[in-house]
Formats: sequence, structure tokens, C-alpha cells
Amino acid sequence: MTILSTLARVYVDDLDTALPTFTALTAEQPRLRFAYHELELAGIGAYLLIAGTPEALAPYRETHATTIVDDLEEVLTIITTLGGDILDGPNDVPTGRNLTVRHPGGARIEYVEFDTAKIESIPS
Repeated sequence: MTILSTLARVYVDDLDTALPTFTALTAEQPRLRFAYHELELAGIGAYLLIAGTPEALAPYRETHATTIVDDLEEVLTIITTLGGDILDGPNDVPTGRNLTVRHPGGARIEYVEFDTAKIESIPS
């Protein structure tokens, strides 16, 4: 399994208000922007901005980062073998498949395996 990137999660009240600052700081445009349940998400630079109401964000706030991998099944095997907990998933999501885990020691990480066909179909 290869880790392709890790994104810092940044929880914001409004994506349209937050994006100009992150665009200026990273000198990049959002790579992805999509809705998931009651949330709006955008990937920009090394950040994953997650916007929603306090109630919509509450179940996600304890997750520390989103890590993009090439093999979600291998992550599942590693985490369960080492005594971690599967908190959610694997699930089909707008970008592919995800899995949220609690590592031994307490870190909560979302792992995502991108599906290129799904990503290409997300409107810009």
C-alpha cells in the first residue's frame, strides 16, 4: 500500500467564504469540490476544507486527517491486525471509497481510495 497524500482537515462555517483565503495562501485553485451528506468539501493544496452547520460537522470533528491511499483493503488489514478500530466503512463516497479508523494510540484518520472515474464526473 502506498500513501499518496495526507490532507489536513479544516472545519469551516462557509466554504465560499473560506476558499479565497486558502486560494491565496496555497496559490492554488481547489482540485475537488463536492457535497457529501449535509457537508460541502473542497481539496486545496494540503488542506481538505469541510463546511457545514455545527450539527452537521459534529460527527466528523474528531477525525484528525484524510489520507489518500492506493489500496483501502490493505489499510483495513493493517489497522485490524495491529489492534485499531474500524469506526466507519468501508463506504462508497463521491470520490471513491473511504474508511475511518482509530489507530492504536487514539489517532482518528479517514483513509480514501480515489476512483478516477468518480472524480472526473464531479462537476467543477
